Amino acid sequence: MTDFHDDTPTPIQEPRRWSDGRWTAQVIKNEDDDGWAVAMTLQGEAEPALVGPWTMGRDKKNPKPLDVSAFNTLVKTASEVLRRHEQQLHAQLNKSVTITVQGERLRVALAIVPDEEGATATLSAHNALGEELARVPVPPSFQLTAARATDWAESGFERPR
Repeated sequence: MTDFHDDTPTPIQEPRRWSDGRWTAQVIKNEDDDGWAVAMTLQGEAEPALVGPWTMGRDKKNPKPLDVSAFNTLVKTASEVLRRHEQQLHAQLNKSVTITVQGERLRVALAIVPDEEGATATLSAHNALGEELARVPVPPSFQLTAARATDWAESGFERPR
């Protein structure tokens, strides 16, 4: 007989706690007033991705129980919050400008790779066909502007100081 271990979490469907194994919705007492809040936490994360107000029940004292429809709406909303956060982080770490040097359009990009032991950054230039013309390491604090990109291209792509 084989010893079978299923790592799939058991779904929870309780009035104040609902989980599909990936997301968990937990109805909690709102610390700021007499109302209730709901926290949406992704499996394995310490902090909730979303905390928002939760509806009072009919007795105007206790929270409305969670149900499949509310849970699905909360999962969609929390997923969108995470997606927007990832997009914002990507935009902060990846910038690009388009310049024209000697009649040729170039896209100059700055990519920052965060790291607890020290972030790194790379400056690259691509022609209109997307072919990479140059790539050099730069400090993560490098500020990419059209003027700096133009200076870099006009210098023959020498590593900026």
